[in-house]
Amino acid sequence: MQTKFFIGRKLIRWAVAGTLVVAVSACAPRIATRGNLPDPDLLANIEVGQVNKRGVVELIGSPSSIAPFQGESWYYISERTETRAFFEPDVVERKVVIIRFDKKGIVSEVKTLGLKDGHDIAMVDRKTPTAGKEITLLQQLFGNIGRFESDVDPTDAINK
Repeated sequence: MQTKFFIGRKLIRWAVAGTLVVAVSACAPRIATRGNLPDPDLLANIEVGQVNKRGVVELIGSPSSIAPFQGESWYYISERTETRAFFEPDVVERKVVIIRFDKKGIVSEVKTLGLKDGHDIAMVDRKTPTAGKEITLLQQLFGNIGRFESDVDPTDAINK
């Protein structure tokens, strides 16, 4: 009888230990890396005043984004996030490499920004008024009753 009791306690301990291992491993963060961050050694080969746009693409590839006006700035953006369980992802690392070109398409500046260089943007709480009128749900459901005329006489279907 004592051996069965001893085996039962041992089995319970193993089950509890296994559950704890699974629970602790579930709390490990999921790491996601996104974006296009050029190799630092290749980035060092880009000399200001010496390399053109084509040379930049050949060295480090195409940019993540190009400035919308005149395309004189190229952005290479990379971000690493950690997500724990069901919480919002935390940004752990962000790097932005900005390459600016002069009017001739030659590199005029290479700048690297990190996570600390970012700024929070405050959202505006104002609402933009729109034209039109607001109608209720009942007006939406029953508003079109009787508004349309039909060329077909409903009595024609009955008479045939």
